[in-house]
Amino acid sequence: MSELTNQIETLNTTIKRKGARSAKDIPSSILEQLNKGEIETANLVEWLVVDQIVLLENVLNQLDRMQYFESIQNDIRSLKKQTVNTINEAIGTGILKLSALNNDLRILSDISKHKSDLVRCWSAYTIGKNPKYTIEEMLEQIQFLAADKHFGVREISWLAVRSHIAKNLDRSLEILLKWTLNEDENIRRFATEAIRPRGVWCEHIEELKQKPELALKNLDSLKSDPSKYVQDSVGNWLNDASKSKPDFVKDLCKKWQIESAAKETAYIIKKGLRTIEK
Repeated sequence: MSELTNQIETLNTTIKRKGARSAKDIPSSILEQLNKGEIETANLVEWLVVDQIVLLENVLNQLDRMQYFESIQNDIRSLKKQTVNTINEAIGTGILKLSALNNDLRILSDISKHKSDLVRCWSAYTIGKNPKYTIEEMLEQIQFLAADKHFGVREISWLAVRSHIAKNLDRSLEILLKWTLNEDENIRRFATEAIRPRGVWCEHIEELKQKPELALKNLDSLKSDPSKYVQDSVGNWLNDASKSKPDFVKDLCKKWQIESAAKETAYIIKKGLRTIEK
């Protein structure tokens, strides 16, 4: 009976968690579950504190793939800079390489559906680093992660494919224009976040910094989006563009003010002009 009680108590601590405000406040039981891949991170603090090498060892053991561990661990150790993102990329790339060498498609499927959000982040890089994919195939493959319920997976999904989007910008904009009409707000948000001229945690897309008008159709499609999540992304896109092409942003916002009286558009405009009006 005491074992059942302990299981119930553990379950209760992981349901609807807000997460600790600092790493030192994370309960040891929660950290253990995170490092075992048994639960998702609840906020950025937890996301940053998970030991991905420990998590990798636990997950590979669970999937009966411990023969992959040493090679990927060496890849992580050889990184010049170890951050959550670089380790994510190294693990995802390592799993992709080893799965190809061993004709092991099963592990790619297993990690893409794993209960741990960080493991699903690795999955994004097995897509973004796959040299066999065309940009059409890559975006098609990444879409389910763009729609993931976890914030971290959604962020890594666009980071994992952004360099390929930049190299295939015209075609990517065509594909993502269709995504702006998707009923899922997460997919609509990906359609702008992935092509922000400057963005966060990523290289800039120089072509969009100099020619933001290339994305005009995509922006127009979302100028009155009902989702605040999408509105924030569109506003941030305009703010990015305003740092190199302020006249484009000012002219577009004036045009939108005439075309739309929606409060959603007004919110996007205010957010997009914040650097210009500072």
